[in-house]
Amino acid sequence: MDLSDFAFSKLNITIVGLGLIGGSFALALKELNPNKLWAIDKNRDILVMAEEKGVIDKGYFDPKTPLEKSDIVVIALYPKSIIKFVKDNLNYFKSGAVITDTAGLKENIVQEIHTFIREDVDFIGGHPMAGREFSGFPYASKKIFIDSNYILTPIEENQKEHIHLLKSMIRKIGFKNVVYLEPKKHDEIIAFISHLPHVIASTLVNSKMLEEGNSCIGRSFKDMTRVAYINSDLWTELFLENRENLICQIDLFQRDIEKIKKALQKKDRDTLKSILDNSSLKKEEFNNAETYR
Repeated sequence: MDLSDFAFSKLNITIVGLGLIGGSFALALKELNPNKLWAIDKNRDILVMAEEKGVIDKGYFDPKTPLEKSDIVVIALYPKSIIKFVKDNLNYFKSGAVITDTAGLKENIVQEIHTFIREDVDFIGGHPMAGREFSGFPYASKKIFIDSNYILTPIEENQKEHIHLLKSMIRKIGFKNVVYLEPKKHDEIIAFISHLPHVIASTLVNSKMLEEGNSCIGRSFKDMTRVAYINSDLWTELFLENRENLICQIDLFQRDIEKIKKALQKKDRDTLKSILDNSSLKKEEFNNAETYR
């Protein structure tokens, strides 16, 4: 299917939650000139700000009115809040609506929602691999999506046309790659590529050595700890909800760290050099794959 076939100018789109990601979606989707772009949020001040800046056509505190007329609904809330929102407002969704989310976890959300979702609406899990150190609508920017990856987690019940619709929308707002994963596999991979790096960064900046070495810090430490500036409420929920996968990755990481520790204890130059040579090779392969993807 030609991704240019979809006429977004005929569609009404609603974003639920105008935080960093929801706000960035609003800014990016505005460029597609949808028929109407609405937002739902509990913070009236944020809705007024978004309206005054022309980011959305209208903001709503009550979900009923926009949901009844929306062809696409993007829910940018915390994982548990997404399930509750869909369940609480199930009767309001327009027949034929495509609903997606932006949460960093997928298995429980997709499973739970598909136990009660109406047959005439389609929920497809999604996860933008994009963000920044700060949270909230004032920090929203469509630029954070440019050349980033996006994960969709469709299941058998989802309609192919709706999957293609979301893929088209995602590509049009700047994402470079759209990857399809099973919800369970998504959470396993995310534990390694996202959650573990946040754990490591947080551990580094919580170290007492930081107080002594603060004035000596170079670029490498800053790069490694960039994500330690964290939304603690969100990431506590993500860590706990994905705890089994994350614990597994922490165990594997500790095992690899232990290999380096033992090589140091034994003054094993060959083993240490082999580990470092291998990491350089893997990093080069990773960079080349990124370049040509």
